[in-house]
Amino acid sequence: MKKNLYMQRIGKKAMTASLHLSNTDINKKNLALKQFSKYLKKYSRLILNANKKDISAAKSKKIKISMIERLKLNNKKIKQIRNSINEIIKFKDPLGKTLSQWKRPNGLTIKKISIPIGVIGVIYESRPNVTSDVSSLCFKTGNTVILRGGSEAFHSNKILAKLFRKALKNKNLDENCVQFIDNKNRKHVDYLLSNMKSYIDLIIPRGGKNLVKKVLKKATTSIIGHYEGLCHVYVDKDADLKMAVKVVKNSKMRNVSICGAAETLLIDKKCLKTHCQPILSELVKLKCKIIGDKIVKKFVSEKMKIAKEKDWKTEYLSPIISVKTVNGVEEAINHINKYGSSHTDSIITKNKKAATKFLSNVNSCIAVHNASTQFSDGGEFGFGAEVGISTSKLHPRGPVGVEQLTTYKYILEGKGQVRK
Repeated sequence: MKKNLYMQRIGKKAMTASLHLSNTDINKKNLALKQFSKYLKKYSRLILNANKKDISAAKSKKIKISMIERLKLNNKKIKQIRNSINEIIKFKDPLGKTLSQWKRPNGLTIKKISIPIGVIGVIYESRPNVTSDVSSLCFKTGNTVILRGGSEAFHSNKILAKLFRKALKNKNLDENCVQFIDNKNRKHVDYLLSNMKSYIDLIIPRGGKNLVKKVLKKATTSIIGHYEGLCHVYVDKDADLKMAVKVVKNSKMRNVSICGAAETLLIDKKCLKTHCQPILSELVKLKCKIIGDKIVKKFVSEKMKIAKEKDWKTEYLSPIISVKTVNGVEEAINHINKYGSSHTDSIITKNKKAATKFLSNVNSCIAVHNASTQFSDGGEFGFGAEVGISTSKLHPRGPVGVEQLTTYKYILEGKGQVRK
């Protein structure tokens, strides 16, 4: 690929800033984050005006309503973004921690110490809050970040990145700790993925399946992320009905457009007569479309589409849910492990043995007992914010927050020892 001078300049600036940031005092970093939070409040009108441009453009392009909801900002959401930053500020410095230490028979002391990853490239879609969350988390952990948001949120992302850089400059820190690719040309993304290994230590994709596939195919450096959120709720024969109704309703309908929203409901055949109709009627009341197997159809008064194989593999991100009947916890586990995306899966049951079997055997990065799948969120874990959910079996796994954005080095301390 032809040399991209624009991207190379960004990469060089990120590396230079990384060297300074890794040695920056935690108090100074926290002051910059506080300043950023203040700017979000002070310039909220500018942020909302920029967001209106993005919303208007999205509507004219007839982008899906679920995507527009992800894109939308208001005063309440800005306050939530500020709350996330304030939570990140409260965290202790994750760097320079002695993770483990031991002494060898030859007198060598070995320490495992937490350090920054370095330069992180983040490619994401729709949600403007990702700009502030990711920038704040990377900055707190001593990592510089190169941001490439989706074109649909271009103006929102640009103003948020600009305000973070303004906060850095205000505190006499290198504003290139946070850089935003303010060009919609996709060739810059391709170059970032394929030709910047010498500048970037980690790529984090955050968005739909097509984006993640592209990143996995083209990236020449390490990646953390997830394809999609094919999350399940399994209602066991020993589930409390009132709890099952409440949890299923929240897992699906609290926010249909997030990756932690339930897309498939599994119901034990032994509790169909008591549990199926009450659960589904509550979903229908909320205008959720049911796509179920032939047995489920008997419990749905409205017209219902019979589920096909593809429905068990579909992330709807809208008020639609696939419903399947299963013969007990083992069949539920098998279905989840076959069709799920290793994201978040929940069991509703009073039976501890069934719960233990489910939690131990589903290949999920987050396995839940008697609670909503929508708790799969860094804020709900007490992480303050997250750069995303990692479904990889290697480190990190689950919500990626402050602790997960560090790596480590080994330090050996001796007194002149030489190896025989």
